[in-house]
Amino acid sequence: MEFWKKKNLSEMTKEEWELLCDGCARCCLHKLEDEDTRKVRYTSVACKYLDIDECRCTSYEKRFSLFTECLSLDPHNITKYHWLPSTCAYRLISQGKDLPHWHPLISKNPDSVHKYGISIKNKAISENFVNPDEIEAYVIDDDIF
Repeated sequence: MEFWKKKNLSEMTKEEWELLCDGCARCCLHKLEDEDTRKVRYTSVACKYLDIDECRCTSYEKRFSLFTECLSLDPHNITKYHWLPSTCAYRLISQGKDLPHWHPLISKNPDSVHKYGISIKNKAISENFVNPDEIEAYVIDDDIF
């Protein structure tokens, strides 16, 4: 059932699209972008709607109405989000690459993304506990993942 090898992103069903997400929650981290270079730096500050222990949105169905900046990823705008992690399944598939061995669809284990240190589990703090004016203090190195 390796649908990701047989279909491109725009051919996938809603269920298949959702299954591609590895649950790393990196897209839920606040990012800072240099307007001149477009270089994006991740912070360890997560959206207030993210359950950091589970790496899941607590308001997934209502996320766009609750947080207008929430990522609305679809097959046609993948390249718009140049900051997607190199491990992101959506990015990989759009580039014609395969999924990594730790991806839950390959490993058959939903916790493998955490086991291999790809997710933000235990590496982030909720924006509820961070002063927005101090977010730069939370910039992290890309190799933290």
